[in-house]
Order: sequence, then C-alpha cells, then structure tokens
Amino acid sequence: MMAGLNEQTRKPIVLSHVQVKPIIQVRQAGKSTVTCSLDLGLTTDSVRLESGQVVFPDGQRLSWNNIEEIGESEVACFVVENNAAKKIQFFSENLNRHYGLMPTGQAPTMLISGLPMHRIKGIDPHEDTLRKIHAISPIVGRVLDTATGLGYTAIEAAKTAEEVVTIELDPTALKVARLNPWSQALFDNRKIRQLVGDSFEEVQSLEDGTFSRIIHDPPTFSLAGDLYSEAFYRQLFRVLKRNGRLFHYIGDLDRSSGSRLVKGAMRRLQEAGFTRIIRKPDAFGLVAHK
Repeated sequence: MMAGLNEQTRKPIVLSHVQVKPIIQVRQAGKSTVTCSLDLGLTTDSVRLESGQVVFPDGQRLSWNNIEEIGESEVACFVVENNAAKKIQFFSENLNRHYGLMPTGQAPTMLISGLPMHRIKGIDPHEDTLRKIHAISPIVGRVLDTATGLGYTAIEAAKTAEEVVTIELDPTALKVARLNPWSQALFDNRKIRQLVGDSFEEVQSLEDGTFSRIIHDPPTFSLAGDLYSEAFYRQLFRVLKRNGRLFHYIGDLDRSSGSRLVKGAMRRLQEAGFTRIIRKPDAFGLVAHK
C-alpha cells in the first residue's frame, strides 16, 4: 500500500472531463469511493468522496466546484497542484503561440493556437503515431524525429531503434509534454536524445548518412513552411543512410485542398534526391527511399 502511495507522490495527478465523469456519477449515486484514472487513462486508482471535496491517494483535495469545472471543459486537461486544478496551457512569447493539452478517448493531443497536432477524428493520437511508425517499419538503427511535440513518435520509435534524436523548436511545447503522463518516456528513456532548436538549422549540424529512418512530422505549412522546402529535404537526404527511409506527414492525401501540397512535396523530394516516393493514405503521408 505504501509503495502505491509513494509512486503516486512521484507523478502529478492529471485529469480531464473523461476522468472526472465517473467521479461525478458515483457522487450522484451516493457512494463514498470510486476507481478512476489519475493519469489520463494509463492506470487507475481509488479516490475518496466527501461532502465538499474529493480526496486523492497523495492527500491532495479538490472541491466539487473544481471537479465540475474540469467536467465541463472538453478541450483541456488539468494538473492538480496544491489542492487546486490548473489548466495545462502555456503561452510562448518567442513564437506568439498558445499551447495546451487536449484530451481524447486515449492519448491526449497538443493544441497549438487552437489547432490539434494529431488526427483526432475517427482515430486517437496513439493510433495516429502507430500508423506513421508502421509506414517505415522496421524501425532500426538511429532515427531522426524532426518535430518532438508530445514525443509520441520518439517514444514509439525508441522501442526498437538504437537511438532517437528528436528536435523541438519551442521549449514551451516541452512544458506541456512534461505534464502529460503519456509523454514521460520522452524524458526517462536514455535512448532518446533531445535537441531544442529550429529543425531547419539543427539538421544542418548533423553528420552525413547517420540515420536509418527519419520521421518528418512538421506543423502545418502555414506554421512551418521552410520544413516543406527543397532545401530542407536536401538536408534530410544528406543525413539519411543509403537504403534508408523517410516518412513525411502531409495530411489527408485525398482531400482536394491538400492535393497541391502533396504534389509539390513529392516533386521537391525527388529534386532533393529521393526515389520511390510512395503515398501512404492510411498514415496521411509519404514514404521516400534513398
């Protein structure tokens, strides 16, 4: 019992409307305890219900007003600190962007200025990540991940890769990841090496032919147009090993509004030296071979 309590004190309590729903239902039924998740669905624990508050295993308490506030917010996750629920959101003065953590039925996604960074319609971010990984499987050797975000790609790739080098533009995004229970391996796995900086510049400092796989999952073109340029593709080609594979997330390949982006990306990849560029509609991206 003490081991469970000690473990609980080492990690933050993170909740969304999904996790507080059973708490509210059990309260309405007049019960005094409920089993629910305190880490966005990864594990479960027992919570005690009192007349004016909820008591968590680590001793922290939230008022029912706090619980109801969480239950009414469908686009935010909350961390419990000092007996209060704080919305997980940050503003980056460097990039003038708002970052937040948005719950789904499974792994949460990151919001950047209100835009989700994963597919969430008919799919969850974890499955979205698995499809990207599967597109260039097997994952072997050293892997380059050009956009860390919440770290899901780096975490999944590190399960079989020798090393994963992952690049994040904005340290503010990593603040969100640190509070996301699904992202903890990004900071705990020694096979993952984090770089902070602009991928367009950071990749130029990497050695030739050192990566067997590259996962290029940039923000939208409007946020990071240089990461869709021929100049950047040439750098990716340079650091990729012979017979290596690149996965490039584009978006819905069959959407009419994205057809110009897809055609342009395929042309620039070819001009950068890549061959056998294959459309992967299920993963919303392209696979290019060297």
